[in-house]
Amino acid sequence: MPKLTLTIDGIAIEVEPGRTVLQACEQLGIEIPRFCYHDKLSIAGNCRMCLVEVSPGPQKPQASCALPVADGMVVKTDSPMVREARRGVMELLLINHPLDCPICDQGGECDLQDQAMAYGGNSSRYHEEKRAVADKYLGPLIKTHMTRCIQCTRCIRFMTEIAGVPELGAVFRGEHMEITTYVGKSLESELSGNLVDLCPVGALTSRPYAFTARPWELRKTESVDVLDAIGSAIRIDSRGKKVMRILPRVNEDINEEWISDKTRHACDGLLIRRLDTPYLRQEGKLKPVTWTEALTAIANQLKALKPEKIAAIAGDMADCESMIALKDLMGSLGVVNIDCRQDGAALDTAVPAAYRFNSTIAGVDIADIILLIGTNPRREAAVLNARLRKRWLSGHVEIAIIGTPVDLTYPAQFLGDGPETLIELIEERHPFSKKLKRAKRPMLILGQGPLTRIDGISILSFSRKLAENANMIQEGWNGFNILHTAAARVGGLMLGFVPGHGGYGVTAILDQASRGAIDCVYLLNADEVNMSTLDRTFVIYQGHHGDAGAKRANVILPGAAYTEKNALYVNTEGRVQSTKLAVFPPGQAREDWKIVRALSERMGRPLPYDTLADVRARLVAIDSAFAAVGVTPAPAAWGVFGEATSFTDSPLRTRTDNFYRTDPISRASRQMAECAEIQAELESIKQDRILSQEREND
Repeated sequence: MPKLTLTIDGIAIEVEPGRTVLQACEQLGIEIPRFCYHDKLSIAGNCRMCLVEVSPGPQKPQASCALPVADGMVVKTDSPMVREARRGVMELLLINHPLDCPICDQGGECDLQDQAMAYGGNSSRYHEEKRAVADKYLGPLIKTHMTRCIQCTRCIRFMTEIAGVPELGAVFRGEHMEITTYVGKSLESELSGNLVDLCPVGALTSRPYAFTARPWELRKTESVDVLDAIGSAIRIDSRGKKVMRILPRVNEDINEEWISDKTRHACDGLLIRRLDTPYLRQEGKLKPVTWTEALTAIANQLKALKPEKIAAIAGDMADCESMIALKDLMGSLGVVNIDCRQDGAALDTAVPAAYRFNSTIAGVDIADIILLIGTNPRREAAVLNARLRKRWLSGHVEIAIIGTPVDLTYPAQFLGDGPETLIELIEERHPFSKKLKRAKRPMLILGQGPLTRIDGISILSFSRKLAENANMIQEGWNGFNILHTAAARVGGLMLGFVPGHGGYGVTAILDQASRGAIDCVYLLNADEVNMSTLDRTFVIYQGHHGDAGAKRANVILPGAAYTEKNALYVNTEGRVQSTKLAVFPPGQAREDWKIVRALSERMGRPLPYDTLADVRARLVAIDSAFAAVGVTPAPAAWGVFGEATSFTDSPLRTRTDNFYRTDPISRASRQMAECAEIQAELESIKQDRILSQEREND
């Protein structure tokens, strides 16, 4: 369609049809004040702050956020009429607003403050009593001050459109209007913390962060999240040695401008149950020791054992630098029993496309049919689930699921619960097969749950065959996707942190350890394995929290959390990203690769790198992708992977049941513990409701 030409403040501009006047002004770099408008939400036109003068047309100010552009339109954004209208709107919005800026957590980063200074007047004509509104309970993460609310409805639109949990709404009318939950209970969304960022006036603030700091006191560090495998862009706000809060950064390719509640609020766990000094088990008890004593004990143990008696497991939060250092150390000892697949997932490492989210996260936006296999993205990757909902809202897409039915935020057609449904789709005996064949950009997303089964390698093979048969592998499009739940997994696979020739994987390592065939296991941030199998084993635990691994360890080496080091991680789509040091590790804790380097020195087998730059050069030598930090990964070559053997008929279940407590940091967090408790209560209420309904039907 031809572009439309209009004039804004004397400047001619061409705009695509369907755009609004506000968007056209932004295209020119002209700032238009707004409270209700947000480019990720539907247009409401509530606040009337974005008024402009338009001709030809009625000689009155018009809301630019809801006014489509027209050919020949003349717009004035700073005329006397506009300035007077904006002052009047601001005066109206401030009528009932309390004068509590000195104690408001939004102070210093408040849209209302900024726009009142820029566009408001210096006095008010209102002298009547102000309205007061009772605060509402929205859960343990959001603190409400509803008297400040200006009814912009951003929160309502976010919960309904983005989060897909329409639990907020407006009651009453006019000046009596209030925002509230429909039944006065905690919000159920995993994205509810984003409401605080959206609220322009401080009516919704962070409950854990309340009255703790001012924004100008904080040191701001751009980093990435590692509590799931999405790699959301975040900003770490710290003061002194403490991380005060975590906020999202805009990255349209990954998380847009949202983050999950776990990413945002688990940061209090960074100070709880921390390991800050080395420990050595003596006479059955862990006792603090020096670094020299701890490293010497490990060196003596490793030197006394044959290589086949030693194993190493990298956990879900290990960074790439520490994994390559540990791999190189184990290689110098001749150890081949190493694995980064902590959950035992049957991931084939021969072909990179076999373990990546190949279409990329942004590719969800152009898929026209999506098949979920044994995954619940709402629990495993809440930000990705919001993107799936966004794609569903845009229309022209159908979403289906194989596995146990789950409560998503969009309708998904249930095809079946077991591997036999996959076989039916491959052999085109299922009615859904025709829809897959007709699709131009079909996509499947395979979760980690099916891959950790005893027949996981068969599920992987069947999924590959379905992708090939359903035309998911095309020129310029690869719809075969693995959704990881661990930030370390793809990086470990790229580095080859997997068993060498004749070596054992995680399952076999634990089995051999329980039999006494393996005498020493090195756990690098590995807390999710069955520790009871290591009762007869000398366990070296390197990590940052006193979690399951530390409790079983014979030697503890305190490492740094992701907020305390410059480290590389690779997200589920194969994108290399870097965390940044925001605060220093506590006590004697050190960066993980440096610990392994010091251990190699103690053993007389020093690793050939002394600086972070040297370690990263080693990473690039293994895979050139590590040289392109933050860049969209190149498409991986397709190939044959998986092995179609026998399979069981049991349902394809997901791995993540408790969204809020999946790693050592979130398990240490008091905020996540409270959220998990509320989630359990809500799930119990739902189950009781379902049972009651079934009894009534009977």
